[in-house]
Amino acid sequence: MELTNVSKQIIKNLSVDCVVFGFENFELEVLLIKRKLNPGKDSWALPGGFILKSETLDDAAVRLLEETSNVKNIYLEQVHTFSKTDRFPLRRVISVAYLALVNPEKHSLKPGIDATDVKWQKVKDPIDFPFDHQEIFDRALNQLRKRVRTKPIGFELLPEKFSLTQLQNLYESILGEEVDKRNYRKRILSLKMLVPLNEYQKGVSHRAARLYKFDSKAFKKLKDEGFNFQL
Repeated sequence: MELTNVSKQIIKNLSVDCVVFGFENFELEVLLIKRKLNPGKDSWALPGGFILKSETLDDAAVRLLEETSNVKNIYLEQVHTFSKTDRFPLRRVISVAYLALVNPEKHSLKPGIDATDVKWQKVKDPIDFPFDHQEIFDRALNQLRKRVRTKPIGFELLPEKFSLTQLQNLYESILGEEVDKRNYRKRILSLKMLVPLNEYQKGVSHRAARLYKFDSKAFKKLKDEGFNFQL
């Protein structure tokens, strides 16, 4: 599709911003792009952009993530609509924010449209966001913290095979607090959603831990029976 045709289809007062979380080296991270254009040129911002008249909000979020950072096929959910009249300096723009979860090992980042660079940034480190992206980020992080206590969405951030220590570190990095190791493991194993494998960690200096897989079918069965996931 030619750029002129795309431009004619853009809704210039409605945008999508995506807060993409990843988990790497025992740290919760967020995906940032370096803006190519003003306003906010050269600032590190959340990936996003304007929607097209021909697409839904969900479709726009998927397209924009792939166009700006080469991230695709990921978990997405809406967070909130941001509509302050002065949130964008050039004109009034309403933005619908999305929360996304990815395993960074499965994605090769590269800057795309309206971006000169793309990177993973540790959530615990300060970020000088443009516009109202700090507010969007905070809202998405709070929603993630609520979700992981009631839904097994945290597994989206892990490799297919993982140790209980990796799983515990993931939840601690999301929640921003330590959890009791013994009680946590007892609780998570009692849910019967993890499949123990006859495989162990490789290339570690400490005693190799057993690896597990998340059993989505077992969770679906429990959910259909009225089970409520709660950590």
